[in-house]
Amino acid sequence: MSGFFISFEGIDGAGKSTHIQALAERVRRAGREVVLTREPGGTPLAEALREMVLQQSMDALTEALLIFAGRRDHLQQVIEPALARGCVVLCDRFTDATFAYQGAGRGFDTAVLAQLEHWVQQGRQPDLTLWFDLPPEVAAERLSTARVPDRFEQQPLAFFRRVAEGYAARAQAHPQRFARLDAGQERATVWAQLEAAVARHGL
Repeated sequence: MSGFFISFEGIDGAGKSTHIQALAERVRRAGREVVLTREPGGTPLAEALREMVLQQSMDALTEALLIFAGRRDHLQQVIEPALARGCVVLCDRFTDATFAYQGAGRGFDTAVLAQLEHWVQQGRQPDLTLWFDLPPEVAAERLSTARVPDRFEQQPLAFFRRVAEGYAARAQAHPQRFARLDAGQERATVWAQLEAAVARHGL
């Protein structure tokens, strides 16, 4: 059985974490091995880089280089071996987040990001990207009582509006793998949308 790679995308507060756990349980019940991971992170090296990116101030190029360095290690150590074993890989964020946050949000050159994407991923993309689309204003309300914000979560609302636009642009550029979920709906409704998107891919 061939492996299958699903990424979960969306701005902070969109509800990705809740649904990625539920999908992992659903896939395991169906008899498939699941690898549940995240970005930035997923390996000891990438997790160390994640801490730097989320907590330390740096310019956009340094940020992008650290994220892609972690992604390279993540691909080599976790994602590619899991797919080769026939696993279903569920990843909380992947490269679309870099284009949304560093590209649209931070205003960094997307041509440079595209070159890094080419070098690091060598064509590897998720088979399916579940995009939890949520108005930034709603996301901000959800996050206000959730936890202590990291460096990105502390950004102003205008930043998250740009990030949301970045996701929309990325979805428009890659419609064959993106499934948009209306994350402003009730949890059960969002889950139904997710299940339908996954079912279309035979999972």
